[in-house]
Amino acid sequence: MLVFIVRRLSGIILTLLTITTLTFFLMHAIPGDPFTSEQRIPETVLKNLYAYYGLDKPLFIQYLQYMKGIFTLDFGPSLKSETREVIDIIWDGFPVSARLGIQAILIAVIFGITLGIIAALKQNGLIDYLSMVLAVIGISVPSFILATLLIHYFAVTWRIFPVASWGSWEHTILPSIALAMTPLAYIARLMRSSVLEVLEQDYLKTAIAKGVFGKRLILKHVLRNAILPVITVLGPISAGILTGSFVIEQIFGIPGLGKYFVSSIVDRDYPVILGTAVFFSSILVLLVFIVDIAYGFIDPRIRVTGRKS
Repeated sequence: MLVFIVRRLSGIILTLLTITTLTFFLMHAIPGDPFTSEQRIPETVLKNLYAYYGLDKPLFIQYLQYMKGIFTLDFGPSLKSETREVIDIIWDGFPVSARLGIQAILIAVIFGITLGIIAALKQNGLIDYLSMVLAVIGISVPSFILATLLIHYFAVTWRIFPVASWGSWEHTILPSIALAMTPLAYIARLMRSSVLEVLEQDYLKTAIAKGVFGKRLILKHVLRNAILPVITVLGPISAGILTGSFVIEQIFGIPGLGKYFVSSIVDRDYPVILGTAVFFSSILVLLVFIVDIAYGFIDPRIRVTGRKS
């Protein structure tokens, strides 16, 4: 297990270096610069701005300086908000995005696993069909369309939840549901298939023959084995929720990190783009790493296979 962890950590470092390098050069390959949208800037002032932010240096030198700053967590100042450092913007916006993302992940996992188990146990019944219809709708309808529908009915028409503001837990319900529906539907379908497969295994039939029924059968024998495929996809699902929050935060007016990331792309604010990209990439890679480690602890067969190899 220790060798596995060391290999994964080495892969994380290589992945982050690759993402950072690609983001840096692709960003600079886009035509224009952060100051092209500014009107009537004198040439002298423009040159001074380039020199102040180091944009007048060769691109490779800028890359080396930026990589040096990453290792010291110094992402530099924002080009559009001169009084704010990029790291301050990240620490201000990330708690909001994290709160929203964690709620969405919990909703997706809890309700997705529950629906999948119920649908499998009631196979070809009314609950099974209703669950799968809900899953198809959740996968088919994009989150931004669902967000618009939720705002229209639950906020504008029925006035149950507030929107276009952020504060109490009531403001988090609609955006969390909008973010969670697609992964919830995917988890429900995956869990249903996995439970049906486990129910056909010989060891489960043996447990039933020995008199194991009810909650003990479901929790100890069915759930523990059927949940492994769900754990495998938790990393990509978390990535999808975090990246999907960019659009949801814009729709609901949430002051999260996604809002700053979208606005920085529009403004060509290079330090904010790179800082948020590196930050999100680090979190996503770390989530995948945690899922891999958890998978090894939950399924002892993986540890045995690893030792043999």
